[in-house]
Amino acid sequence: MSNQEVVVLSVGGGGYGGGASTLQQFPESRLARGGNRGGWEFKLVNGEFFVDRDGALFSYIMDFLRTLQVSLPTDFSDYQRLQREAEFYGLYPLADLLSQEHLLKPRLEILEVRGGVQGGQAFFRIFGSCSTTVGGGAGGVTVFTGQQAGQSWSSPFPSQKTLVPLPLERPSHHDMVFQCGTEYSAGDQFVARYVSIKPGGRRGGNGTNVLGLLFDTLLGGGLGGISARTVASEEKVECWGGEGGERPAGLTV
Repeated sequence: MSNQEVVVLSVGGGGYGGGASTLQQFPESRLARGGNRGGWEFKLVNGEFFVDRDGALFSYIMDFLRTLQVSLPTDFSDYQRLQREAEFYGLYPLADLLSQEHLLKPRLEILEVRGGVQGGQAFFRIFGSCSTTVGGGAGGVTVFTGQQAGQSWSSPFPSQKTLVPLPLERPSHHDMVFQCGTEYSAGDQFVARYVSIKPGGRRGGNGTNVLGLLFDTLLGGGLGGISARTVASEEKVECWGGEGGERPAGLTV
């Protein structure tokens, strides 16, 4: 085969097309040799090379040859079967990696959200075992501050002045902390903090609303709820836990 040639393979009844250069990524593999050993795996039938193997799993074989990475769905479970297919085709680097399936399986992700109201202020802390999730959440939460006259801090929309965005506190890559509420200043002026949460830019001014918006956003991101409990009733502190499958990054061979 020349490197520019396009080869059509019929694997288990499914058709797959690929460039010869892709099939020749590993020169010692059966795909690179064209099945010359024994001469039976790659029979030419109606212009396609017929291979009597698992067609569904071959899609992962082709993806590996194109990218030299192993990226599997989070619900994938046929590691042993795919390893056998890799061994059949002589793709031993892939087979060796599949034998260490713990490297490829989704890792459990834990997320904890705490919300509490104390002294007219609502405090929120989010901890996540996956820093990417927490970082994405930080990108979707914006805290604003502004002055109001004669209004309680529970009002979700200010009516006086333009709000100024404040940076979130990030004690670590796994933490995000912010607050909303009011602080009394001179006269009848209140310094108010409001929270806007994507998607939709919905805005909340009190702890209950913000906590609810956070739950909606997190659940919409694919995290499943585990528990919700009151940690300290005298301080009005609530804690919510969620978990989800953290997709491992594609491993490069």
